[in-house]
Amino acid sequence: FFERLKLGEREQVIAEKVLKEIRERLSFLSKVGVGYLTLNRPAFTLSGGEGQRIRLATQVGSSLTGVLYILDEPSIGLHPHDHGKLLDSLCKLRDMGNTVIVVEHDEDTIRRADHIIDMGPAAGLRGGFVVAEGSPERITGNKNSPTGSYLRGGQTIGLPAKRRRCRGHITVVGAREHNLKNIDVKIPLGVLTCITGVSGSGKSTVVFEILYRALAKKLYSRRGKASSALPEGISLRHRVGRHKEILGIEKIDKVIDIDQSPLGKTPRSNPATYTGIFTFIRSFYSHLPDSRVRGYRPGRFSFNVAGGRCETCKGDGLIKVAMHFLPDIYVPCEVCKGKRYNRETLNIKYKGKNIADILDMTVAQALEFFSPIPALKHKLTALDSVGLGYIQLGQSATMLSGGEAQRVKLSRELGKKATGKTLYILDEPTTGLHFVDIQKLVNVLNGLVEAGNSVVVIEHNLEIIKIADHIIDLGPGGGDEGGRIIAAGTPEEVAMDPGSYTGMFLKRKLPAGEAVA
Repeated sequence: FFERLKLGEREQVIAEKVLKEIRERLSFLSKVGVGYLTLNRPAFTLSGGEGQRIRLATQVGSSLTGVLYILDEPSIGLHPHDHGKLLDSLCKLRDMGNTVIVVEHDEDTIRRADHIIDMGPAAGLRGGFVVAEGSPERITGNKNSPTGSYLRGGQTIGLPAKRRRCRGHITVVGAREHNLKNIDVKIPLGVLTCITGVSGSGKSTVVFEILYRALAKKLYSRRGKASSALPEGISLRHRVGRHKEILGIEKIDKVIDIDQSPLGKTPRSNPATYTGIFTFIRSFYSHLPDSRVRGYRPGRFSFNVAGGRCETCKGDGLIKVAMHFLPDIYVPCEVCKGKRYNRETLNIKYKGKNIADILDMTVAQALEFFSPIPALKHKLTALDSVGLGYIQLGQSATMLSGGEAQRVKLSRELGKKATGKTLYILDEPTTGLHFVDIQKLVNVLNGLVEAGNSVVVIEHNLEIIKIADHIIDLGPGGGDEGGRIIAAGTPEEVAMDPGSYTGMFLKRKLPAGEAVA
């Protein structure tokens, strides 16, 4: 609009500088992959990645120099087609005389960096060291660096021996919400399906606003309209996106959205309570000889109710100090020293560890500690298998990233008894994952499918896309330029489609001349 805007001579003189600024900023927004957004889009509806790229565009247009910029995974939510534009913007900031520090797992970003600092060698207590440092070439040649191993092809996420065949379909007929062009989306069951496409192409609209909401309402309203019958995060009041009908609902009995929203509703929630591990631990401690002598029940080891908790801090382990005109600060409770429990409860020990010590353990430590106990070992193994061996059992939910919260939810599903007819939906599960952890995620997703379930993943990461059984690629662009199915089929079939941006980049990840059956 502003490029085609015609003004009279007088108006042109008045508006020249303003129009130049508007055009440059709109151009920057387009270059960093958010050209599909409307200018009146409410800020609270933007994803974290979209908000970060908008702020980045503002900085590129400011012409500042001598500034240190720090970005945390700016590639989140970006299709590989848009990566180059984002990296060009970061390089432009550098060339203007600024310093740019990026926390990133994306291979293209790592390869274009001038200097890499590789932390490790593992996570949690086994991390915290600089494993390698230097140019991408130097990192690639470092045998001690897991990142370098993937960059040089020493470790790769292998393709499946064969693509699984579906066991029927669920079909969304006449999807026309937002920018969708009255499309029919045929989703295979019993396999791993990736929904791909550039940002704003309509992926979330199809999967969440139409498919998930419609399935959740129909499946769970059959069991009664009580809120307890509905899955976490869904309400019968949520409007389902416009479509004609959905065929094949009778082929599944549950639909579960494993999203990146925080665990639980309070800061007291943690991985142990959310996954049900803490219920087992409290029951186990209540059956120890010392507990039975004192008549302690599982509730004694809860920090949420009176009895065994420290009443000074009410089981928080922290005391809030009001700072009036400054943000409140939290200090360790002087009575329990941050342990959350009273002295009598802390005197109950197993192998020298009390209940507070258990909550301070990482998942990996707890797995080793409780390995002789099958029920606990099963649930802890599920947490460890999704790459969360480094987090503490009692770590507050507010301290977990969105990707970590999503993987905790995924582990809870792994710990449940499978029905074989569940449809799992995940939005960018590779967020925040290193190459090593992506392999663990692949194993978990394949495990869900092998149990007879169906998995639908919205993803931009080519390492996940290439191992999918089926791909549905939306596009070709974002906003009004999207909303169509550009390609559908196996990764090999999509890679051969000349109109698919996803196929263009996917081709590099597939062996030339070799097709997986």
